[in-house]
Amino acid sequence: MSGVLILGTWAALWGLNVWLAGRSAARWAAPVLFGLTLLVLWELTVRLFDVPTVILPAPSQIATAIAANGPVLWADFVQTVLKGALTGWLIGCGAAIATALLVARSDFLRRGLLPVGNFVAALPIVGTAPILVMWFGFGWESKAAVVVVMVFFPVLVNTVAGLADNQPMQRDLMRTYGATPGQELRYLRIQSALPFVFNGLKIATTLALIGAIVAEFFGSPTLGMGFRISTEVGRLNLPMVWASIVVAAVAGSLSYGLIAALEKRMTFWHPSQRARRQ
Repeated sequence: MSGVLILGTWAALWGLNVWLAGRSAARWAAPVLFGLTLLVLWELTVRLFDVPTVILPAPSQIATAIAANGPVLWADFVQTVLKGALTGWLIGCGAAIATALLVARSDFLRRGLLPVGNFVAALPIVGTAPILVMWFGFGWESKAAVVVVMVFFPVLVNTVAGLADNQPMQRDLMRTYGATPGQELRYLRIQSALPFVFNGLKIATTLALIGAIVAEFFGSPTLGMGFRISTEVGRLNLPMVWASIVVAAVAGSLSYGLIAALEKRMTFWHPSQRARRQ
């Protein structure tokens, strides 16, 4: 009987989702309803089948944990996201873009640095994080260092590829108009590189949050999302664990959305942006 109720609820909500998806006026209603559908099915499954909380808490239990632990979650958010992840993201991405501008002007640096970057990017975070925590201490500074290492080379590789994404005819046209090397860089190379740069920045937003949280597993003050998750798992307080996960997911989604909105504003001329508006 429980299975029939869940299947019936799923079929009804799925039909409503399909109906909304076919209407342009409901552009935002369809994904919102789809998310609510998943939450409703999750709640019904946990309640009807008596799933233990230590296995999977219901969404209502997670919401209760968020409401009851707002100040704790906010302090964790500040420690992990605003101090560790954001600081590391800004330093790593800024250094990567500056380095890419130098690498793009030197074949020697491009041939020598990019293979090293690919090697470093392949290093497992569970191996590098404990080392950086030992070097920089247990505060947020070590988490920012982990984030710098994680985001630097993806942004570097994307930016270098973008700076090279122009045709010889375009460069010849700039020189025909008497453009200086600085003007060629500003009006041609950087403009053509922007879509690549933003791809790297969007990848880096996810990596930054993951790096900061994982780094906290290897040493942290008595706050932070990684610290909270590892501590509450040990206490079998799964609603609080999921509450921290929800906060991290929302923070990551908002960060990605901000970068995507900035990309749309700065690369409105790019064919990919024009295709999305159609």
